[in-house]
Amino acid sequence: MEPAGDRKDIILVVDDDEDIARFVEFNLRLHGFEVIHASDGQEALEVIERQRPDLAVVDLMMPRVDGLELTRRLRADPMTSALPVIMLTAKGMTVDKVHGLSAGADDYLVKPFDTAELVARVSSTLRRNKEFREVSPLTGLPGNSRIRREISDRVRSGVDYAVGYIDIDRFKSVNDRYGFVRGDDFISALARSLHRAVVSVGLPPAFLGHVGGDDFVIVCTPEQVRPLTSRVSADFEKAADSLYDPADAARGYVELKDRRGNIRRAALVTLSIGVSISDADKRFTDPLEAIAVASEMKTVAKSQPGSYVAVDRRRGVT
Repeated sequence: MEPAGDRKDIILVVDDDEDIARFVEFNLRLHGFEVIHASDGQEALEVIERQRPDLAVVDLMMPRVDGLELTRRLRADPMTSALPVIMLTAKGMTVDKVHGLSAGADDYLVKPFDTAELVARVSSTLRRNKEFREVSPLTGLPGNSRIRREISDRVRSGVDYAVGYIDIDRFKSVNDRYGFVRGDDFISALARSLHRAVVSVGLPPAFLGHVGGDDFVIVCTPEQVRPLTSRVSADFEKAADSLYDPADAARGYVELKDRRGNIRRAALVTLSIGVSISDADKRFTDPLEAIAVASEMKTVAKSQPGSYVAVDRRRGVT
């Protein structure tokens, strides 16, 4: 049995034309997808009840429930509203494409189509859908798989790059003192500060991702590390100060009670940033290794007072 992480994507093909359905199924299986088939929209709804496909390829013209009605029903049901749909339309029927997209289809394929286009449309639609699901609802920033792909793209292009791992020091004290809603305000403030810093360093564009909670990742050139981290540290501390109650901000700490009722003081939040650099001296070809080293350096930064940037200085083995 395959591990859950290696599960094949399941594609539902909905078409009453057996020849087209077999053609689509054969080629998708050839490219590593699992395929299930339904002859019309009604059967598709019954199949979806039993199995949860990752994407549906739906013919527009079918008996009983056609492609438009099926897509509308999928979008109206919270359990299937996010299921990506590729509509199969007749050649030259522009109005069909418009109706299909209006009903909620993600993409369309015009018959007749070739194998390469079919696989490309299915793969790109699946990728976009996964990225959309992964985007942080709080910050709107992409998550883990998109971060890894960004690093992989830089590895393939052969450029030097740096990975920065950022989080908020004493973030728990904010949640304990003010609650999670105010805590989210601090996370949003950090996202805005990071965005401003990314914009300020100019080209080539640095990448910004949100791992979750108060953890963020930046991918940039080695030369951009210093100006980017300096800007974000100063910008965030200023923004964070304004999110504290005035009395807490003025005295520079919050007072918290522990379980025994003892009062402890927690200094105002700062940032810890760990950086790994992949250049001629040390090459990271595995995105997970680059992220792990940056995370390790962030732990080093945590041991220092104030906002602190710790850069991996170890060199590769020659």
